[in-house]
Amino acid sequence: MSQSLPTSRLSSADVYRGFVMFLMMAEVLSFDKVSEALPESSFWKILAFHQSHVSWIGCSLHDLIQPSFSFLVGVVLPYSVANRLQQEGSFSKTFGHVLWRSLKLILLGIFLRSQWRNQTNFTFEDTLTQIGLGYSFLFLLNFRSQKIQITALIIILLGYWLAFAVYPLPDSSFDYSSVGVDKDWPHLLKGFAAHWNKNSNFAAHFDQCFLNLFPRENPFVFNGGGYVTLSFIPTLGTMILGLLAGNILKSTTTANQKLRTFIVLGIAGLALGSLINSLGICPNVKRIWTPTWVIFSGGWCFLLMAFFYWTIDVLEKRNYAYFLLVIGTNSIAAYIIAHTVDSYIAKSLFIHLGKDYAMIFGLPYKTLVQGTLILLFEWLILRWMYQKKIFIKV
Repeated sequence: MSQSLPTSRLSSADVYRGFVMFLMMAEVLSFDKVSEALPESSFWKILAFHQSHVSWIGCSLHDLIQPSFSFLVGVVLPYSVANRLQQEGSFSKTFGHVLWRSLKLILLGIFLRSQWRNQTNFTFEDTLTQIGLGYSFLFLLNFRSQKIQITALIIILLGYWLAFAVYPLPDSSFDYSSVGVDKDWPHLLKGFAAHWNKNSNFAAHFDQCFLNLFPRENPFVFNGGGYVTLSFIPTLGTMILGLLAGNILKSTTTANQKLRTFIVLGIAGLALGSLINSLGICPNVKRIWTPTWVIFSGGWCFLLMAFFYWTIDVLEKRNYAYFLLVIGTNSIAAYIIAHTVDSYIAKSLFIHLGKDYAMIFGLPYKTLVQGTLILLFEWLILRWMYQKKIFIKV
C-alpha cells in the first residue's frame, strides 16, 4: 500500500484504466435483467449485449475490458520501470521486484477466484493471473529495441496460431457434451476453424493435464466459459502492443504525430483482425485469446488510447474525468472491491432501506436501482482512498 502517487504518471492512462474498470464494476447494474423484464426494448437489449461477453466469435464493449487492462500494463511499464530504477538503483533489484509483483498478481487472482469455495481454486484465467504470468517477460522486453519487441510479438502470434492449427481435431464420433458444449450449439465451428472450438482445442487439452496437477475437489474436465490458462501467452502480445504505445508516448515526437500513429495502428488492427477472421485463417475469439483477437482488440486499444491521450494529456480536460481518475489511480483496489464487497453492500441496503426500496421505479428496474447504489458506494470508497492518498499496489 502506498500513501502517494508517483509524480511522473500518465494521466490519460489512469483515466483510460478508470474507464475500463468502471465498465467492470458496472456489471452490478444488471442490464441483462432489465432487458429480460422489458423484452420489447431494443435500447436495453443493446446495453445488455455490451455488458456481457459474446458467446464465442465477435466482440462487445465488455470484451474490451481485459485487453484494455492488459494493454495499459504495457503502456505504463516504461514509466514505472524508470521510476523503479531510480529508486532501486540496479537492474537486479528492480527485476527481483518485478518477479515478486508477478507472483503476487498470480496469487491474488487465484485468491479472488477461490471465494465461496471449499478449497483453493487453482485456476489461471483471471485477468490479474494472466498479467502476472507474462509480466516478467514484458519487463525484459522493455530493455530491448522496438525491432526485437515487434519480432517477439510476431513469434507469439504465429506460434500460438500454429499450436492450435496442428492440434488434431476430434473425430466425427466425438461427444461435445463431454466438454460442456452442446452438439447443436450455434457457435460450433466447422472446417479449419474447428481447431479453435470451445473446450476441444490445444489449450483446453493442456488445461486437462496441467490443472489436475493441483489439489481439486473434482478432477478438471473443462472450463464452463471456454477460458484457458495458455491465453496468458497471447495476452503478453497485447501487453507488448501497450509497450509499443508507451514508448511512442515517451518519444520526442509531437502530440499530433503520436495521435496519428495511434489512429493508424488502431484502424489497421481492426481491419487486419476482421480480414483474418473473415478469411477463416483464425477466428476472432476473446475467450481463448486467439492471435486475431490480439490484433483486433489491439486496434480498439490504440483508438481508445488516442482518444484519452488527446482529451486528457493534450487538451488537458482532467477535471471532467475526475470520476474515472478516482477509479483508475486505484485499479487494484477497484478490482478487489468489485469482486468482494458488492454482496455485503447489497445486504446492507436491504437491512437499512427495506426489502422493497429498489422498487421505486417498478419491478423492471429493481436490479438497476440496487446496482446503481452499490456502484455509488464502491466509488465513494475509492474516492475516500483517493482523498486520503491511499493507493493499493501489488
